[in-house]
Formats: sequence, C-alpha cells, structure tokens
Amino acid sequence: MARRCPITGKGVLSGNNVSHANNKTRRRFLPNLQATSVMSDALGKPVRLRVSTNGLRTIEHRGGIDSFLQKAKSADLTPELRRLKRQIIKAARA
Repeated sequence: MARRCPITGKGVLSGNNVSHANNKTRRRFLPNLQATSVMSDALGKPVRLRVSTNGLRTIEHRGGIDSFLQKAKSADLTPELRRLKRQIIKAARA
C-alpha cells in the first residue's frame, strides 16, 4: 500500500537525523495517514479511505466527500477515487 494521500498528494519525504555530535543518518518522514470512514450522502453509506489528516480537513472544508469529488478534476484523482466519483454522480442522478 502506497504511503500517499489520494486527496492532497502528500507522500514520504526524506531527510537526516542529526545527533549532538552532528552525525547525519538518513531517515524518512511519513505522512500522517489515517484509515477512516467518510459518510457519502449520495450513496447513503460510509466510504473507507486512507487519507492524511490534512486531507480529511480538506474534505470537510469542501462540504463532504460528495461535494469534494464533484468539484475535483478527474485527472487529479486516483483510479479508486475516480470510480467513487462515478458512483456518486450516478447515484445523485437517480
């Protein structure tokens, strides 16, 4: 499973651990990914996503997962989110 947020695109960064003696060893900075359920009003059920906490705030700021996906460009979304977007649009029409 990739360590990348599908909403914000945040991924792994690299840097150094620096000791008191100024020794440098490589390390990884991992994004704060959380497995969470976001309620979809159009589908009427929760949707499981693995997003960063910043991505979760973005979803809530834009009015929920349905609103976020309808406003987002399909080219910017992962295949999983594109599929979810199609399901939401189809359910909203019906």
